Amino acid sequence: MMAIRSLFQGGTFTGWHMLVVMVLFFGTIISVNVTMAYLATSSWSGLIVKNTYVASQQFDEDVAETREMKSQGWSSRISVNSGLVRYELTDNAGMAVPADTVTATLSRPADEAHDQTFVLKRTGEGNYSAPAELNSGQWLIQIVTSRGGDVVYREVQRIFIETPGAD
Repeated sequence: MMAIRSLFQGGTFTGWHMLVVMVLFFGTIISVNVTMAYLATSSWSGLIVKNTYVASQQFDEDVAETREMKSQGWSSRISVNSGLVRYELTDNAGMAVPADTVTATLSRPADEAHDQTFVLKRTGEGNYSAPAELNSGQWLIQIVTSRGGDVVYREVQRIFIETPGAD
């Protein structure tokens, strides 16, 4: 305390004053950078796919498959509320599309720690549902509808979950 007080006596700006200013300035910048770097590397691995080359080759096939599915004129409805995922798929005539298996994968856009995959159960003609415990925030939901072992419809939607009472 006495050393700091002696630095600022006399009313003139000295070299010691400049040293204190520089240490505080660069110390603040360095500590913020170290903190942000630690948080960035500890919160997300950055790994989206194991092999980017294979994923890039698969991308064009996925786009073509999606265009073909969309050209059928089918429509779907996904809702997530009260701890339940509901899914409905209808053809271009408004009739329910039958499926053997409907699988849902819920994932965070930038965090794989909370990913969930489950099979939806048939609750009616063309209607499927399953319980899901989800925290508030953004989620990606991928629905894969299969019949006879073949994928008949696949889609991905970004949804926002708002849990009552959550901040």
